[in-house]
Amino acid sequence: MISIQDYLNSDIIDIVPLLSLALNKNHVQLITHYDYQPNNEEKTQLNQLIKQRQFGIPFAYLSGTKGFYHLDFKVTPSTLIPRPETELLIDIALGLFDKNQTCKVLDLGTGSGIIIITLGDKNPQWHLTATDSSINALDIAQQNAKTNINFQLGSWFKATPNQIFDLIISNPPYIKQSDPHLNDLSFEPQSALVSGKDGLDDIRTIINNAPQHLNKKGYILLEHGFDQQQEIIQLLSNNFFNIQKFKDYNQQDRALLAQIK
Repeated sequence: MISIQDYLNSDIIDIVPLLSLALNKNHVQLITHYDYQPNNEEKTQLNQLIKQRQFGIPFAYLSGTKGFYHLDFKVTPSTLIPRPETELLIDIALGLFDKNQTCKVLDLGTGSGIIIITLGDKNPQWHLTATDSSINALDIAQQNAKTNINFQLGSWFKATPNQIFDLIISNPPYIKQSDPHLNDLSFEPQSALVSGKDGLDDIRTIINNAPQHLNKKGYILLEHGFDQQQEIIQLLSNNFFNIQKFKDYNQQDRALLAQIK
């Protein structure tokens, strides 16, 4: 019979979290019960998970959850898997306004809702709106929501006609169509990743339309690819000033904040 220790000693990818998932034991319990031998039902489930992971399905889709900032979120193949780099947007947004200030925030392309839900958990008095063009993604975001958020279906600002905000925030698709890294992301929704030949189609749309939806002194905050910062600054310079650049935790250019002129 195969024990937990036998599995732990194997070179199977992600075997520790897969064991935790199949046996419903945390890491400490796995170690303290290393001589436990999974029953047939547990073994069948574990082997199925191992095969799916070896096939390339991301662990977050197998577990159905992923941590982001200080919360856990439900994720499915209809949504991107949250990345730690995006936590940078939370830090920037939280530092923009006084804690007691009531402000209106729009999250464009919310996906599983990680940005807007995290901001709402930190600042329950903010008025929050989130959009996505995918009804399946919005359904997941609504399931993840912990506070009152106005979810609206539609592509970018088509979902928020005649609405004005203090902050527009987005982690939009920004990968080039020909990017070889897309091969490693084949299980995630391509519409949430790819944006034209140079990766900037959606960012252009957002920047061009944002001024009509921002209050006086309002802000736009965008995540972007590591090599796109200068092009996006050019796009912002027509209608925005006070442009600030931010690097992620890997010291890669990752976000831009700008204020409406």
